[in-house]
Amino acid sequence: MKVLDLQCRHGHAFEGWFASLDDFEDQRTRSLVLCPVCNDPEVSKMPSAPRLNLGHTEPAQVPPGNTQAAVQDLVHLDARQLQAAWMRMVRQVMANTEDVGPRFAQEARNIHYGQAQERAIRGQASREETEALLDEGIEILPLPVPAGLKEPLQ
Repeated sequence: MKVLDLQCRHGHAFEGWFASLDDFEDQRTRSLVLCPVCNDPEVSKMPSAPRLNLGHTEPAQVPPGNTQAAVQDLVHLDARQLQAAWMRMVRQVMANTEDVGPRFAQEARNIHYGQAQERAIRGQASREETEALLDEGIEILPLPVPAGLKEPLQ
């Protein structure tokens, strides 16, 4: 088994496991190796060194409601740590929200105006729908979700 450090053309770094280097090249040329963050098929192998497992440290936990401190902590992270923190946040959003799909804009309005039960939702909205919601004072956060997180992992 070969564990390779990979990177897409947008600079997202990730790890891939392959039977061999030939297997990686074969999958890459057939556009089967995709960036888990942006779904980019233009992936290259990065230089890597042997890994030494010298222990495990838990990531710092941010107390609920202390978002300013969390943002300040993110400023000091390197690119890999920032990417990992972003992926953890996306997973948490996915796990703790209801997917209303293309009904997002209407459901957000219904919740905002008290016509539907208040709850955390996620879904899809066009740029125009997003701008209209923001113009109405409805607080939303556009959040691109990597394709790999939309489906359960095998």
